[in-house]
Amino acid sequence: MAKVRSGFEERKTGILRARIGAARNRLSARLAAASRPATGFTSQPEPRTIGSFARGRQLIAGNFQFAGFLIEGKDLLIWDLPMPDKAFGETLHGMAWLDDLAAVGDREARARAQDWVFAWITRHGKGSGPGWTPDLTGRRMVRLINHAILLLNGRDRAQADAFFRTLAQQTLFLAKRWKAASPGLPRFEALTGLVAAGLALRGMERHVAPALAALGQECARHIDARGAIPTRNPEELLEVMTLLVWTKQALEEAGQKPNTPLHDAIERIAPTLRALRHVDGGLARFHGGGRGLDGRLDQALAIAETRESRHDDLSMGFARLHTLRTSLIVDTSAPPKGVASANAHASTLAFEMTCGRHPLIVNCGSGAMFGREWHRAGRATPSHSTLAINGYSSSRFGPVRAFGQSARTYFEATPTEVWHRAERPDGLHLIFGHDGYIPTHGMTHIRELDLSQDGCSLRGQDTLGAMSVEDRHKFDALLLKDPLNGIPFTLRFHLHPEADAQIDLGGAAVSVVLKSGELWLFRHDGVGELSLEPSVYLEKGRLRPRASLQIVLKANVFEHICQIGWTLTSAQATPSRIPNPESDT
Repeated sequence: MAKVRSGFEERKTGILRARIGAARNRLSARLAAASRPATGFTSQPEPRTIGSFARGRQLIAGNFQFAGFLIEGKDLLIWDLPMPDKAFGETLHGMAWLDDLAAVGDREARARAQDWVFAWITRHGKGSGPGWTPDLTGRRMVRLINHAILLLNGRDRAQADAFFRTLAQQTLFLAKRWKAASPGLPRFEALTGLVAAGLALRGMERHVAPALAALGQECARHIDARGAIPTRNPEELLEVMTLLVWTKQALEEAGQKPNTPLHDAIERIAPTLRALRHVDGGLARFHGGGRGLDGRLDQALAIAETRESRHDDLSMGFARLHTLRTSLIVDTSAPPKGVASANAHASTLAFEMTCGRHPLIVNCGSGAMFGREWHRAGRATPSHSTLAINGYSSSRFGPVRAFGQSARTYFEATPTEVWHRAERPDGLHLIFGHDGYIPTHGMTHIRELDLSQDGCSLRGQDTLGAMSVEDRHKFDALLLKDPLNGIPFTLRFHLHPEADAQIDLGGAAVSVVLKSGELWLFRHDGVGELSLEPSVYLEKGRLRPRASLQIVLKANVFEHICQIGWTLTSAQATPSRIPNPESDT
C-alpha cells in the first residue's frame, strides 16, 4: 500500500509541476508578444537543414506522416488536422517539416510552407497552443530563420512585419525560458534557437553572448571528455552535434569565432560519431536511436572540419570491429540508469553487423513510435542480437514513474561490471563479459567475437558460467527447482528486413541473402537447437513495425558452464567449404 501511495503522490507531484511549467511558458509567451519586434535580418539567412524530397512531395499531396501516424488531409491546413497523439502535435509545432518542403522547393511547396507558417502566426503567435515550450520553440526558430527567404517570397509588408514580430516574440521567450527545457537535447535545441535568433535578427544581438555562455556550460556538463552523452543514444548524439555545428557555422558567417567550450565539444563528439557509424554510413541503432537522417552525419562532420578518428578503447561504451567492407558495433557497457535511461535498452553485449551497403545483423530498434507496449518490448534484451536467459533481461526495469503528465520507466538494475579485452592488436578479436544475470541466476555472460581480416567471416562463442563459489551456490539452488530443464537461454541474431533467410543444409545452417545478392551462411557447433523465427524491425517514419526474421539458438544450462560456438561466413569468399565452428583452421 505504501508503494502504491508513493507512486500516486509522485505522479500527482509530476502533473502539478508540468502544469506550473506550462502556465509559466504561456505567461512568458504572452508577455513577449507585447515586446518591441525585430526589424529585419542582419544578413540574408541561408538554409542549414537537410530535408527529404520524398517527404516533401507527400506533404504537398496531403499525406501527413508524423510520430507514427498517417493522416490524410489534402484540403486541410496542417493546424486543422486531428491530433491523434501529443507527439504528433509537437512534431507539427516544431516545424521540421519545413526542411522537407524546402527540399522540393517549387511553387506548390512554397505555397504550402507559407500558408501553414502564417496560419500558425495568426492562431498561435500570441502565445497560445502546445508549441510554446523551450525545445519546440528553439527547433521552430532554426527552421523559420533558415527558410525565411522561402517564407517571405511574394509576401506583402504587413505579412513580413508579422513574421519578424513572431521571431522577436519567440526570441524573448527563449531568453526567458530556456532553463525550463530538460537537460540534454531539449536544452541544446532551445539554446541553439536563441543563438540563431540573436545572430540573425536586428535588435536581438544582446542575447548571443549569454546564450553562447550557457551553451558552453551545457557542453561541459553533458558531453564528457570522450564525446559521450549520458543516454548513450548514437542518434541523439548526432542531433546534439548537428545543433553545435549549425551554431559554429552561424557564428563564423557572422564574423565571430566559436567559443572554446563549443569548439572543444565538437572536437570530442566527431571521433565518437565516426566510431558509431557502420560502413554503409548509418549509425548503430542502440538505446532508442535510429540510423540517423540521410546526409545529416556527413553534413555535420564536414562543417566540423575535424578529421580525427578514434581507434583505441571504447566510444560512448561501444566497441567497433571494422575491416574492408564489414563493420560490427558492440554494446560493451551497462545502460544508463535514472532519468537518462528513459529510452535506454537492455542491450549489453548485443552487436550489429553491416556488409558493404547492406545491414545484416541488427537490433529491433525503438518501438516508441508504436505505443507503450512496443516501446517496452523494444527495450528488452530479446529484441537485441545477444544472449538472454529466458524470461529475463540483462537489465531490469523499475516501477513506472511520473514525468510531467506522462509516465516513464527507468532501469533500476543494470550490470555492475562490463568488461572487454582485445586478443589481437588489430582489434578484430575481442572478448566481452557482463554480470547482469548474477543477481537472478548467478551466471556471467561472456561473448567472444573474431572477425577475419577480409571481413568475410565472423566466428563467435557465447558462454554462460557460474564463476565464483557464491555464484555456483545460487545456480545450484535454481537447478534443484527444475533439474530436468535446467536454465533455458536463447541466442538471437535479428536480421534486417531486406535480408532473405531460410534453413539450409538439412537444418544445420541458415542461409541469408542480402539485397545485393551476397550470400552468408550461419552455422553452429550443435550445442543449441537452431531455428528461424519471425522478428520485427522498428524504425521512425513507419506506420507499423516491419516484419523480419531472426536466427535463434536455444539451449539449457545444466552445469556450471555452457558454451555455444557459431560462425557467420560469406559464401562467395569461401565457395569450396563452410567453416566449422569447432575447427581452428
